[in-house]
Amino acid sequence: MRHKAIRNRRGYLTAAAIVLLAGALLFLMARPPICSCGHVELWHGALDSGNSQHIADWYSLSHVIHGFLFYAAAHLLMRRQPLGPRLALAVLVECVWEILENSPIIIDRYRAATIALGYSGDTILNSMSDIGMMTLGFLFAARAPVAVTVCAGIAMELVALTVIRDNLTLNVLMLAWPIEAVKIWQSAL
Repeated sequence: MRHKAIRNRRGYLTAAAIVLLAGALLFLMARPPICSCGHVELWHGALDSGNSQHIADWYSLSHVIHGFLFYAAAHLLMRRQPLGPRLALAVLVECVWEILENSPIIIDRYRAATIALGYSGDTILNSMSDIGMMTLGFLFAARAPVAVTVCAGIAMELVALTVIRDNLTLNVLMLAWPIEAVKIWQSAL
């Protein structure tokens, strides 16, 4: 039992170290720490150049869903491990995505294939918040019944789809296999 508690604690510490390393890498990639507008908003609900620049926006819902999905994958792949190491793996995957998402190849892909024509990447603050949102989703999924987690994920997808005509599903679709009709529909908002 003591060995499991030590592995669990090490997992949480590893997750924290991975987040710090990701923040340092984003800084070395010359990502802006905060919005170039000079202020920080807790919530940025407008669909404009402030997206991915502040603490939370409509795309934060997608990162919570990442947490749900990463918890399910870690549960399947690491069933015998305590929660800490599973969270560390999820944080690693999310951090790798945040670094990749802020690379020129993905920024250019967003501009070419989606409605995010002026997208310039995330601020470090927003990336750290996205990792935090994933962590909240992961920890929620670890505690909540599966049906509640699935319903919450579907509800978040539907809310984002209704409000901004975008969500995790459409984001993945448009990055991997852009459909012009979807892009036109999204642009009509």
